Amino acid sequence: MLLLCQNFGLNLANFSLLDAFSQPNTPVELPPKYYLDYFEFLLAFVQRLYGNILNDRELQFIETFNALSEDARCLFVRFSNRKGLFFRTNKLKYAEIEDIPAALYELEECGLIVPLGRAHEAYQDEVMQLFTKEEWVKMAPKTELSLKPLKKPDLIRFLTHTYEFGVLVGCIDEPVVKVGYEVEMMMFKFLFFGNRYADMTEFVIRDLGKVNFERYRDDAYTARFATRQEAEDKLMVSLTAEQFYDLQEAATPPEEVFDWLMNWQASIHQLSEVALPSYARLVCRVALWLERQKLPEQALSVYQLTHELPSRERRVRLLHRIGLLEEAQALCDEIARSPKNADERFFALDYQEKMANAKKRVTKSVTRFLQEADSVEISDAYRYRVEQGVAAYFIAQGQQAVHAENYPWRGLFGLVFWDIIYDQNVQAIHHPLQRMPSDFYQPDFFRKRQAAIRARLSELDTSEKFEQAIESTFLEKFGVANVLVDWNDILLELVRLIVRHLTPAQLRALLLEMATNLREHTRGFPDLMVWDESGLSLVEVKSPTDHLSAQQLQWMQFLSELGVKASVLRVVYVADNESGIAPDLSNLPPDLSGGIKEKTTIKGVLTPKLFG
Repeated sequence: MLLLCQNFGLNLANFSLLDAFSQPNTPVELPPKYYLDYFEFLLAFVQRLYGNILNDRELQFIETFNALSEDARCLFVRFSNRKGLFFRTNKLKYAEIEDIPAALYELEECGLIVPLGRAHEAYQDEVMQLFTKEEWVKMAPKTELSLKPLKKPDLIRFLTHTYEFGVLVGCIDEPVVKVGYEVEMMMFKFLFFGNRYADMTEFVIRDLGKVNFERYRDDAYTARFATRQEAEDKLMVSLTAEQFYDLQEAATPPEEVFDWLMNWQASIHQLSEVALPSYARLVCRVALWLERQKLPEQALSVYQLTHELPSRERRVRLLHRIGLLEEAQALCDEIARSPKNADERFFALDYQEKMANAKKRVTKSVTRFLQEADSVEISDAYRYRVEQGVAAYFIAQGQQAVHAENYPWRGLFGLVFWDIIYDQNVQAIHHPLQRMPSDFYQPDFFRKRQAAIRARLSELDTSEKFEQAIESTFLEKFGVANVLVDWNDILLELVRLIVRHLTPAQLRALLLEMATNLREHTRGFPDLMVWDESGLSLVEVKSPTDHLSAQQLQWMQFLSELGVKASVLRVVYVADNESGIAPDLSNLPPDLSGGIKEKTTIKGVLTPKLFG
């Protein structure tokens, strides 16, 4: 680490966390029934926060489950953590469960599992997949057709089309059970995590030391869903998004997908506020897919279901394409008056000009800005490492340079406002495995915290106070999960570099701009940080085939207005013998643009392996 940092001018001589990095990690061993502890914690947590909105069947499950023996509870949780609803009981092997047959009997007696039967025909595909091709060849009813040459998908297709489900179930010569209460289990986990993608492995990740979550008092957690309707609405939208993915995987005709979505839309009531962001994302995903399937009018109908990004921009383009020019102009003017992000802002400016000059080719704002930028010649050996090649160019000129992009700026925000981001009084922290507050990427984030953010910035009226604040938080919170802070001691030095080269007024303006829209304004920062005794410059590097994004242009303009040196530099590749730089690809400048991926040892010092 120290050697790398000295190579690009960062001083870690007084930094004690190097010692912490060098300590070997002691392997963590989870107790045999760790999964039962996790599930029982989740169940008790959900009952405490959401007991008032649980239905009778969910409450019945909790009562039944808690009355089971420990072995039976373990076996049920094992079932619930595995994929699928059906299990071959002869295949069950869990060393920590003393008597699996007794546990199975107990689960069946109380209705938590049921034997496979004719009533499970709706699950035919899953049941058929439980057995190998060879097993089905042996179990299947006798037929004149030789089944051995068939591949498994063809064999299953033949069996399910030839025989009734009940007949095939009767052929199975070993016990198979279906786990019950699957809907209730899904709701318990959804209430705890607030989404469908997180699962019980989050507990394992925490206890193995892979992620260190922010800690709160037990009474600090608040319910994400105030009513049953809110929970059901958000779950419904999540399940519908999964169904859309399944339709795509099944190569469903796009016209049928359009009809499916519009029928679903017509069948739902007015959604709760908590479900609207997920609904908007689903609508835009379906509409964009329909565009790609060459169904512009259907895509337009779907985009009209929401005003969230990027629906308005896409609607303007589609309206213009199908000849509804007045509607396109009106919507474009609306976007220009109140753009929601940089993409909308520059799109509206460019499209207004395009519609006003129909016979003239209009160059986009981002393209014009890029065309007017200066250029630099670098060796074509850097063709696939262009940012590091330009960093090497600046280093050859006697400056310091690092490819960092958003990494230090996100870290700066996270360190300055850590306690405000994770303020439990905002009621956006809902469980102990949460990596960020639930309103983090929502407009409410700034509205709820605006007073605290402005007060913090008013306190930081000198560079010394900024530096003290970030150092204090860095040392106190090192290693704790924060969506903006990718932990490594290099981060502290990069943030110090920013604080020492920007004035407090510039820092306050920049951080306030980020706070107003974290989803948009924590990306698009220039690629390189370049500095020497004369100051810090930020450089966006563009290869001959690269484009400037609207967010990158917006940051360029904002930084320039603040008086921060920021520019775009176009790259021109030349052969090695024509370039002013002799490329040394074995010793490239550090690339921190993707954060710290993993740690590796270099010359006996534990140091980050940097993204390349």
